[in-house]
Amino acid sequence: MRITRSSIDTVKGPADWFTGDVYIDAVAAAPDPSRVTANLVHFMPGARTHWHRHPLGQTVFVTEGVGLCQRRGGPVEIIRPGDRVLFEADEEHWHGAAPNRLMVHVAINEGDADHAVVHWLTPVTDEEYAAAPVTS
Repeated sequence: MRITRSSIDTVKGPADWFTGDVYIDAVAAAPDPSRVTANLVHFMPGARTHWHRHPLGQTVFVTEGVGLCQRRGGPVEIIRPGDRVLFEADEEHWHGAAPNRLMVHVAINEGDADHAVVHWLTPVTDEEYAAAPVTS
């Protein structure tokens, strides 16, 4: 058993990964041979990831607020607390907060043999984001 006391500062999500204000808290980064990581990600209203993909997929678990997600070519979906979203391996997608609500989720990822967890792509355009259904 290992207890890690909270000592890591909250990190602002970098602009080359996110649009808007996003804050990240590390939850799990298990030592080798494990390749699993988890982060608690806070999206302010309107904030979102860029398009991206994960070599071994990603699961997000919504804990608070109202969010949006989309896989490339699919509709924009509304996600709420308790929802789990599985993005398949190498499926291009994005996720973030609704325009009028914050959203918090736990992002669970596994690195591949080369330790790659995510491949960042282009920003989600305002037009793509605006295609979301109305949230309330």
